[in-house]
Amino acid sequence: MKTVKKNPGIKTQSPKKSAKTPIWFYFVLILIPVIFLVFLELGLRIFNYGYDLTQWVKVTDSEYVLNPDFTHRYFFTTQNVPYSNGNVFDVDKKENAFRIFILGGSSAAGYPFTPNGDFGRYLKKYLEAVYPKNKIEVVNLAITAINSYTIRDLIPGVLEQKPDLILIYAGHNEYYGALGVGSMESLGTNRSIVNLVLKLNNFKTTQLVRNFLKWASGLFASGEKTSGTLMSRMAKNHLIEFNSDIYREGVDQFWGNLEDILNMTKKSGVPVILSTLTCNLKDLPPFVSVKSSRYPAAETIFKQATENLGSGRLKQSDSLFRYAKDLDALRFRAPEEFNRIIYSCGKKYNYAIVNIDSVFEVNSPDSITGNNLMTDHLHPTLAGYKLMAKSFFETMEKERIIPESRPVLVIKLDKKVDYEFHFTPLDSTIGRYRIVLLKNDWPFSEPKPKSYVLQQLEMKTGMDTLAMKVIESRIPWEKAHRTMAAEYLREGNLVLYTEEMLDLIDQFPFIENYYTSSSELLIERKKFDLAYRILEKEYEFKPNAFCTKWIGIIDLSRKNLKNAEKYLNESLTFKGDDPQVLFNLAGAYALQNKIDTALNTLNRCLEVDPAFPGAVRLKQQLAGIQDKR
Repeated sequence: MKTVKKNPGIKTQSPKKSAKTPIWFYFVLILIPVIFLVFLELGLRIFNYGYDLTQWVKVTDSEYVLNPDFTHRYFFTTQNVPYSNGNVFDVDKKENAFRIFILGGSSAAGYPFTPNGDFGRYLKKYLEAVYPKNKIEVVNLAITAINSYTIRDLIPGVLEQKPDLILIYAGHNEYYGALGVGSMESLGTNRSIVNLVLKLNNFKTTQLVRNFLKWASGLFASGEKTSGTLMSRMAKNHLIEFNSDIYREGVDQFWGNLEDILNMTKKSGVPVILSTLTCNLKDLPPFVSVKSSRYPAAETIFKQATENLGSGRLKQSDSLFRYAKDLDALRFRAPEEFNRIIYSCGKKYNYAIVNIDSVFEVNSPDSITGNNLMTDHLHPTLAGYKLMAKSFFETMEKERIIPESRPVLVIKLDKKVDYEFHFTPLDSTIGRYRIVLLKNDWPFSEPKPKSYVLQQLEMKTGMDTLAMKVIESRIPWEKAHRTMAAEYLREGNLVLYTEEMLDLIDQFPFIENYYTSSSELLIERKKFDLAYRILEKEYEFKPNAFCTKWIGIIDLSRKNLKNAEKYLNESLTFKGDDPQVLFNLAGAYALQNKIDTALNTLNRCLEVDPAFPGAVRLKQQLAGIQDKR
């Protein structure tokens, strides 16, 4: 065996180690995409790409409203996204303000009587009647086809606006509402992921990605246009059987999001009143009945409930109606378990609960809610919404969550609230048509031809046409009411003209022209009692020389002398040389036997206008009274 000898003239070297990559290289590698995304976001913002998804927008320099485009955060594929009732509130909260926010779905929003037939409008009238010294702000943020994900997303922005109270009536849309487990807008069942996506929606880049995915999916779509009501289009997984996996996911979704919501409000120290959910039990059979090995068919239980009702076994009947509703595989009505969750969360966070479900039952024949208070499966009638408002109002008083000012005792409070609640025949027609359209579509029936539905609507008048245009979004609600007001004016029906204008003022209190044009017209036509209703609203909005003058003059004619004196004097602070104001103020003083003050005021009137009608004669009469003293 030979040995290999090392060559002494050749030096051997160990292999070189590869150079270590510097840390800054990895830093730059990470930084490049971050810089790209930052510049992309800045570019999208500079060029106003997509929708502005900020929560609040200004309608005037001093008033906020929920951004109408805000709901694009939750509806990725839906056309004609819904929006709130558009209630405004002050950017800078006034010292005497009492601010309430309402959160929920279409029932909380007042469907089918939106935007002005919700329980929030009734509640505002109750509070204004009892606490006239406060500025009552009831801001209804409820939106059709949304659920607890939207409410959870809205809450941080709501808390920033210093609410005195938050009311929550929600749960019916938990399965099919936007981002629900059974919705076509679903992002899955993981709450953490869904809520993260909602946070990312604050960035324009997220909108860009969403729009790209929407465009890409559209390339493979059938191209067929979807029709029907919004909720019928939202129900992706139509059937959700009782206690199935997806049913349980919906329960967990509701419970988890409600816990998050109440945890946030509790940390902020803001009072909340929760409400149980109610629906049509007696007069609406289950939409879809499915028999399984574990549970009976919903229609079987509903039939048993009806039989028990006929036999006078009311308690058994109520329980069976509720069980039939829970077994309904089409989850357009919240299961009973949701009310138990609401009670559990209310107790845990020490929040008040108004039992609307029980209130509706007490006010229903046989103590079972049906068509007496429901327009359809879960949306109350106008009387039902008033009942909700009164229940919340009474709970507020019981829990002492009320304005700090001294309440006023109002005789026949309900009657006063009805008088101040402005809801016109056009509003009634819009609501009635919405229900007809709803019940002629899935899931109430197979979709009907448009000609059949139009025949059901029995459209005969111009008002009917306007109502249909509003529903089809061909004209805004506001324009329809302005058109009706003009029509009543042409007909000489000044009572209905005034109601239309008051309706518009309630919905758009920031539009000054609605006050001035209508009050001036009514005064010109000597309809002083009607004008007074507008003038009062104008004074609340922005006191000025005109409204204070005419409130004072009308109060004087009604012998409300203290009020007349107050408003006429206030009018002089705006315009100190109005002879008509001075003459009437002198009359108010004279009728209160303030003769010297009356004469001084008349002298001021004659200085401004020596020929003012009746002034010289009144002065002579008052001088005569003064001489006899």
